[in-house]
Amino acid sequence: MKKLHSISLSTFFLLSVAGFAQAQSFDAYFGLGTAMASSANVSSDTFGDGNIYGGTRMGGLFGTYGGDVMFKNFGIGAESSFRFSQGAYAGLKYRPTFYDFNGIWAPTLHSKHFVPEIQAGLGGVNLSFYAPSTYCDQFVGCSTTNQYLESSHHFQAHFGAGVRIYARGGLYIRPQVDVHWVNNFYQFGQNWVPEYGAVIGYTFGHSR
Repeated sequence: MKKLHSISLSTFFLLSVAGFAQAQSFDAYFGLGTAMASSANVSSDTFGDGNIYGGTRMGGLFGTYGGDVMFKNFGIGAESSFRFSQGAYAGLKYRPTFYDFNGIWAPTLHSKHFVPEIQAGLGGVNLSFYAPSTYCDQFVGCSTTNQYLESSHHFQAHFGAGVRIYARGGLYIRPQVDVHWVNNFYQFGQNWVPEYGAVIGYTFGHSR
């Protein structure tokens, strides 16, 4: 999955560079939101010490960033969203990162200020786990660290819809709803992961 991620990023970059001269516009954006998934409702003796830990729901504050190249009403884009802080999971800490590469359709409306956008594409999910540990001594007291343990990688399909609301020039806000279908997402209770948020972006070459 890491190799697919690297190849896909390289491909998107090359396509963007090759098509920029012919493109109508180029976008870059970042934003905030949340992705949600239910608990898998399983118990685990994570550390083999007889202490049983339950699963957890996915939630929390996520950051999103991405960009796209548009050729009139159609384009290509790449996007990633990640949980800002590590969450609790069965005695460990976890952080999910979603990334996807999409085809984009932005139908024309009779308005320069409202542009609907529909995305569909493929990508992956990187679910990283960390082990919290506390160390104490008489000189500096106690400190807690989270040591990286391992990652679980999953294939995903992505669907998204939003509306760009242009405020001034190429500056816009885009409320959006995304849905990730994650293959064999057994760490949580569902393969479908909805995501809700809004981004602030800028369109270079905005002329609608």
